[in-house]
Amino acid sequence: MTLAWAGVLLSVVALTGVSERFGTPVSMVVWFLLWALYLSFVNIGQTWYAFGWETLLLEAGFLAIFLGGAGTEPPEAVVWLYRWLLFRVMFGAGLIKMRGDPCWRDLTCLFYHYETQPLPNPLSWFLHRSPEVIHKAGVLFTHLVQLVVPFGYFLPAPFCWVAGGLTVLFQGSLILSGNLSWLNHLTLVLAIACFDDRALGWIPVHVPEVAPRALPHEVLVWGLLVLVAVLSWRPVRNLFRRRQLMNASFEPYHLVNTYGAFGSITKRRFEIVIEGCLDPDPGPRSEWREYQFKAKPGRLDRRPPIVAPYHLRIDWLMWFAAMGSHRQYPWFVPLLVRILEGDRAVLGLLGENPFPDRPPAAVRAQLYLYRFTSPAERRETGGWWSRELVGEYVPAIGLG
Repeated sequence: MTLAWAGVLLSVVALTGVSERFGTPVSMVVWFLLWALYLSFVNIGQTWYAFGWETLLLEAGFLAIFLGGAGTEPPEAVVWLYRWLLFRVMFGAGLIKMRGDPCWRDLTCLFYHYETQPLPNPLSWFLHRSPEVIHKAGVLFTHLVQLVVPFGYFLPAPFCWVAGGLTVLFQGSLILSGNLSWLNHLTLVLAIACFDDRALGWIPVHVPEVAPRALPHEVLVWGLLVLVAVLSWRPVRNLFRRRQLMNASFEPYHLVNTYGAFGSITKRRFEIVIEGCLDPDPGPRSEWREYQFKAKPGRLDRRPPIVAPYHLRIDWLMWFAAMGSHRQYPWFVPLLVRILEGDRAVLGLLGENPFPDRPPAAVRAQLYLYRFTSPAERRETGGWWSRELVGEYVPAIGLG
């Protein structure tokens, strides 16, 4: 907890520009500490931090160390490294789609994506009901932006401006259509590297005079270039492998990584519903009450929320767990045990606790098939979702 609050404090120092007032050395130290703190969380957190955007944040944050303070001329080499990072994020996502689910090749993936994505938002219901031609056009636009546009990041202006603008437009559309944590927000920030002063000069911000970089700063930037060049070999090789890894780091510091997103699209949405009961020996007449999560579908009448760029880890992990057996996810049964124990930290991760006075005597997990309601069903019931019971995910258990 102390380290987390230290990270918050350092973030405020960087965000408010306090660190910039003391020059490049202080700025570099602040950004290094932010990177080192989050690296410790990611490596210790394992499953709970095993998301692609955790690694992306680490790599982008590491490059930020070498930009220097506001009063120092930013190294152009670091700007190019941000373009290289953006290229791997976008092109990796495009390649894994072409190698993955056939629906990306027959242009039908968006028939399912808005409904089955990890955490839909309010617009997802409406986008799911779009005409098929709109869905297919969306897939074509995805292929364009992820497979063709990335090469424009390395071209001179105005081609790099166009490539950056299309990337910003694409990331904006993803932000509007779902809750993909900070993946799209951070990728949008990376796209700023595609624009120079001529493209951004219309923005009314004060640009301070900058001094030339000191020799130690130059040496560190050259060292960074060599390091990234050496570490890029395995991510580049992965891009052209038939069995391309989706999101992976090849060294423990997450300095140069490989990226990809939604190589496969789930066609049906399964949800795990955790229920509790006060009866220690539940039978057919026992009353079961449902636990609600903060964002993942539960109650049928609850509108899908907007939570991005905030990342609800337990909601995401529940989405993955619904695709398989609880035996594949060793954290799931311990989660049920913590609910039985009334663990306040675990209950704080959930949305609504149906047992506010005392923990249940038994809990179970049921597997449901969820789907968006049709317009007629929504007018009749007011619900955003409909569901049908598939079966038992974990049978009733108690602390005994």
